[in-house]
Amino acid sequence: GIAAAMGIALSAQESTAGSYNDFMCYLEPLIETMLSTRPTAVNIKWAMNRLKRVLAGNSGETVDRLKELLVREAGLMLDEDIRVNRAIGVFGAEFIRDGDTVLTHCNAGALATGGYGTATAPILMAIEAGKKVHVIADETRPVLQGARLTAWELMQAGVPVTLITDNSAGALMRRGDIDLCIVGTDRTARNGDVANKIGTYSVAVLARENNIPFYVAAPLSSIDFDIRSGDLIPIEERPGEEVTSIGGKRIAPEGVAVINMAFDVTPARYVTAIITEKGAFRPRYIKKLNLPGLDLSGLRLKS
Repeated sequence: GIAAAMGIALSAQESTAGSYNDFMCYLEPLIETMLSTRPTAVNIKWAMNRLKRVLAGNSGETVDRLKELLVREAGLMLDEDIRVNRAIGVFGAEFIRDGDTVLTHCNAGALATGGYGTATAPILMAIEAGKKVHVIADETRPVLQGARLTAWELMQAGVPVTLITDNSAGALMRRGDIDLCIVGTDRTARNGDVANKIGTYSVAVLARENNIPFYVAAPLSSIDFDIRSGDLIPIEERPGEEVTSIGGKRIAPEGVAVINMAFDVTPARYVTAIITEKGAFRPRYIKKLNLPGLDLSGLRLKS
């Protein structure tokens, strides 16, 4: 969402519009393009709606001023995201014990967010608190975000990390090498169903089978309170070449049919807790987080 907001703010600087209406005519196709890039993720929609509210609330301003306001709002999103990530980290670190090994899937670190990351924030905060934590990062086929991004990020942060193939997770769980799982989310429905990178559902099922806690780090901006269940979340499908080739080298026969879903949905029953900037909650309580003035203290899950 932050990157999309900054993209719009940057593109806005190129506009030669002289009026609010002309400026909006310039921006609207760009906003629609941003929305179409990742149909599963809700953060982009959240960010675009936020920019639209800024524009609508300042329709009497000059175009130059509107450009400034877009840049300012995008910057505020970045600053807020860092605070949100840190809060997720503080709440999530409670569930990591000294000496734990954490499995993570895909990338939900600083490269995917504004600062600490979401899934990585509890790990980093636990280490800051003096706990020894080891991370197992699965490679996350087919684009290898775990191998290329998460492993690199954690190494740069000095966090002990081991890279595994995706299909090793179950075996490692069974022999007791994994204590808990923490993943991010691209969109969470109000019933607690979680859409995340393809393979997340498999990890969650394996975790349940092996009695391992499965946590989802989810800023409120990634929760879609308008969607009642994960069955209604659109799932992006990507080009087959991502599966049939690695690093430009073909690994599958020419002409083979490919299904390349970028995301899957993990039903709420497999999720131990969803960790937000307001605390960690059982999935059934997620729908209450949108209620203004509600006392959440009795709903928060404690370690």
